[in-house]
Amino acid sequence: MFGQSLRFGKILGIPLGVNYSWFVIFALITLSLTTQFRYEHPHWVLAEHIIFGLSTSLLFFGSVLLHELGHSVMALHYGIPVRAITLFVFGGVAQIDREPEKPFHEFAIAVAGPVVSAVLGVWFYGLMVASRGVFLGFADLSAWLGRINIVLAVFNLIPGFPLDGGRILRSIVWRATGSFERATRAAAGSGQVFAYGFILWGVWQALNGDFFDGLWIGFIGWFLLSAAQAASAQATIRGSLAGITAATIMSQDVLKVPSSFTVAELVHDNLLRTGARSAMVMDGDTFLGLVTLHEVKGVPHDTRRTRHSISCFSE
Repeated sequence: MFGQSLRFGKILGIPLGVNYSWFVIFALITLSLTTQFRYEHPHWVLAEHIIFGLSTSLLFFGSVLLHELGHSVMALHYGIPVRAITLFVFGGVAQIDREPEKPFHEFAIAVAGPVVSAVLGVWFYGLMVASRGVFLGFADLSAWLGRINIVLAVFNLIPGFPLDGGRILRSIVWRATGSFERATRAAAGSGQVFAYGFILWGVWQALNGDFFDGLWIGFIGWFLLSAAQAASAQATIRGSLAGITAATIMSQDVLKVPSSFTVAELVHDNLLRTGARSAMVMDGDTFLGLVTLHEVKGVPHDTRRTRHSISCFSE
């Protein structure tokens, strides 16, 4: 995701970026807020509607960024590196390098984001109260941001993966069962149930005349469903590979050839017959080097049958 994004700085050493899809939702939210301010304050000039719409939209995504920063700070506290924080069409995501080692770490990292959003919601409502009767436009801006941050906190607490509530659920099941894989499957299963609920809700909204909101809700459901299914598949693979080391699945039957072999002898009598893609070049019991199929391809065909020793590849 971050590879398709634009970087715009760092916080606490964490790269920040915006995915190209973010510009679509930013434009839509800005347009919606500008229209709302124009309806609520018809006496304002057009520039005021645009400025307040743009400012509210930027502050909203600043709130999303702080939400993800809450996750990131807690992850860093437990020694888990954070590759990047990226804003995209469905909000934001903190890309954490690895899964937490303990259920409580998972719980603390997951709950940090909604806590930040809830605090921001209360803070913006406080600004609304303080500015009411003094600057009505700023009070409206603060009221919208207070409401949306509370909604963001509550929405993310839905107990279904990949939402924060799903990660909280995973930490609880993990603590109860002692199995990270089982906990992931439980949280992912819950996430799929909620995702289908959002999709059906979106379809119902669209069929009842609220097409745009229904389409958006349906897209959110589709995104949650895809992420939940991916998490479930990952947990299944992780469970299947548990206890399996690289030594268990790697081939230990390595092709060995004497250094006096020509390239033709190596290819026709060994590589083609065994299916090997490399061979150890030996001088008795002494290892001289490794010759690969890629190196062999670089030798012209008309010289492969000469007594040109393959030992040159190990030099």
